[in-house]
Amino acid sequence: MAVIAVLGYGTVGSGVVEVMNTNRELIQSKAEQPVDIKYVLDLRDFPGDPIQNMITHNYDDILNDPEVEVVVEVMGGVDPAYSFVKSALQSGKSVCTSNKELVAAHGAELMRIAKENNVNFLFEASVGGGIPIIRPINRSITSDRIEAVTGILNGTTNYMLTKMDTEGLDYEDVLKDAQAKGYAERNPAADVEGYDACRKIAILASLATEKTVSYEDIYTEGITNISTTDMLYAQKLGGIIKLLGKAGFEDGRVWARVAPAVVSSDNPLSMVSDVFNAILLKGNMLGDVMFYGRGAGKLPTASAVVSDIVDAVRHRNINLGIKWSEEKQELMDIDDVKVSKLVRVEYAQKDSAIAAVGNIFAAKDIIELEGAEDEFAFVTKKASESEINSRLEELLNTDGINGILNTIRMEG
Repeated sequence: MAVIAVLGYGTVGSGVVEVMNTNRELIQSKAEQPVDIKYVLDLRDFPGDPIQNMITHNYDDILNDPEVEVVVEVMGGVDPAYSFVKSALQSGKSVCTSNKELVAAHGAELMRIAKENNVNFLFEASVGGGIPIIRPINRSITSDRIEAVTGILNGTTNYMLTKMDTEGLDYEDVLKDAQAKGYAERNPAADVEGYDACRKIAILASLATEKTVSYEDIYTEGITNISTTDMLYAQKLGGIIKLLGKAGFEDGRVWARVAPAVVSSDNPLSMVSDVFNAILLKGNMLGDVMFYGRGAGKLPTASAVVSDIVDAVRHRNINLGIKWSEEKQELMDIDDVKVSKLVRVEYAQKDSAIAAVGNIFAAKDIIELEGAEDEFAFVTKKASESEINSRLEELLNTDGINGILNTIRMEG
């Protein structure tokens, strides 16, 4: 029998208990032995809930119990999760977590400690919820060099952008709708400013490079400046705006960013709508492969956590050897990365503005929207961010141009 403890009885923690109870026989078969929960750590009590018999308020009860061999951390945040997980690994207990903040901040260190103690630190649910992506990178796509990772990594923003695109709703209206449905928090900054997606692409980039990509080094831009007018321009181009986390690995150089992008209709990511997530990997031999599913939610996330529990139980005293060192991976300056951008221009004199765009950007195709007064858009040729920004400065200083209303990267 394998004995486990769950840290946190919130949304994901209660989901883990539900999955364990509902699929008990299947889990026992996969683990090749019974798997039982002995403790659930929480500050609260749950009178009337059968879980109360397992509730402890003292982490030391779990840490000092030699029967517990797998600790499931689903508390969220870095403190006290980090100290709890670190001490569990040091005491010879494997850890399974859904905590992207913890993994992004301390993943390499915790994997080193796990290896030193011949146990495992597993985190499938930290990226993409129920979508399997960590295992495929570590175990399936091992003969390929990963050239790029591109993902819709946040369900809240994908839901909001889908509503803006299909229903023509303004940002503030879709935010209120997302909050009413429970998709967005009262303080939605982690989602709408791109911080959540940033931590997830940091984890994926770290696994791809086998070094530590710091989320603090990743250029991050959210969706707060995206408008329904931007959506209409994207539609004119046959695309849709998505918040993408992207990392590129080219000739030993690595870059990463989180930002909105116009995704063309022939890109499979363009079809990912509502709260769904998807991750597109490009291998130098395999080509493109996409992983798609519910990127969040109680049961999808809990399912991924329980899969890690089964893995940990089946690999007692065998470290799975996930490659992610504490050596820091330096990133290219984002200004040196080549992009193409959709640029919205506000003009005072249309002919002069079009002539200026042609002279400075060699752009011939002007995009206009019916009812959008005193503005048009164009798409730049591919160039470095710094080169495009320099030309935008030149454009701003040209007669006939009132301003740049927005710029959005293009994703083929």
